[in-house]
Amino acid sequence: MTGQLTITQPAEITDTGRILPALIAAAGDRASRRYMEFFTATIRNPHTRRAYGRAAAEFLAWCEKHGAGEIAAVQPLHVAAWIEAQTKTHAAPTVKQRLAALRHLFDWLVTGHVIEVNPAHAVRGPAHAVRAGRTPVLDPKEARALLDRIDVTTEIGLRDRALIALMVYSFARIGAALAMKVEDVFVQNRRLWVRLREKGGKPHAMPCHHNLEAYLTVYLERTGIINDSKGPLFRTISRAKKLTLTPLPQASAHAMVRRRAADAGIKTKIGNHTFRATGITAYLKNGGTLEQAAHMANHSSTRTTQLYDRRCDEVNLDEVEKIGV
Repeated sequence: MTGQLTITQPAEITDTGRILPALIAAAGDRASRRYMEFFTATIRNPHTRRAYGRAAAEFLAWCEKHGAGEIAAVQPLHVAAWIEAQTKTHAAPTVKQRLAALRHLFDWLVTGHVIEVNPAHAVRGPAHAVRAGRTPVLDPKEARALLDRIDVTTEIGLRDRALIALMVYSFARIGAALAMKVEDVFVQNRRLWVRLREKGGKPHAMPCHHNLEAYLTVYLERTGIINDSKGPLFRTISRAKKLTLTPLPQASAHAMVRRRAADAGIKTKIGNHTFRATGITAYLKNGGTLEQAAHMANHSSTRTTQLYDRRCDEVNLDEVEKIGV
């Protein structure tokens, strides 16, 4: 950010495109600048930035309507009351994320000498413990059928098969997959590798499964994008049914996955994350270790990887069928 920022209205649009809440704008230039810096300088993930921004704006607007005439007047009671109201309309993980947004924002304002204390620090969120993942998972035969059902005589078919296979065989998050460039598919030790940039931009490289290697090679060669090393790996399709230079949006990838599942006769309401969980579960069923799965998935803890391990679903189904009524 360059130049001097001047706030003249309670809800002025700043040079970052973000609308300042009235309580922040009324607190002056220091508060306004500090507020914007929180979102632009401390939060790199665009999804987190969007979620935190929405939570902060809604909370501060709520405070204004409930008696807090200035940012310094916001008390723990305001935070607690708003969080309690959120539990009526949002799931516990969402409420906890919103409380985290307020804690981090007010910490930033405290260290910037905008306010003296963090009103969200002592407020507790709703209890929530995750012991099992909720992401729909495909049986390996279903995943195989989905891949085989894709018509790969077209560029869109080659793209879709390569993207789905990448998520299955490398456990890639959809965000990391769609952020890849052509140069992120490379040869090392006579084997094809993929380079992913996971959460926080942390690079993560791993060798390709032989099926993924075949799908990526055919995709790159037949579409001709192999020579565009700096271009996006997965792209949108033009009206002429050819790949464009535009990266494939995440929403479009989700719609594609649903469409391909329907074509394969899969009734489970799957999403992009399904293939990450499907790959991890299949790997563990075939004798893979949890520690190696965590490394391949770029998880910092095996506890996170366990949420993707759905082998127990089959055990539960076998036990249910023993009810001889």
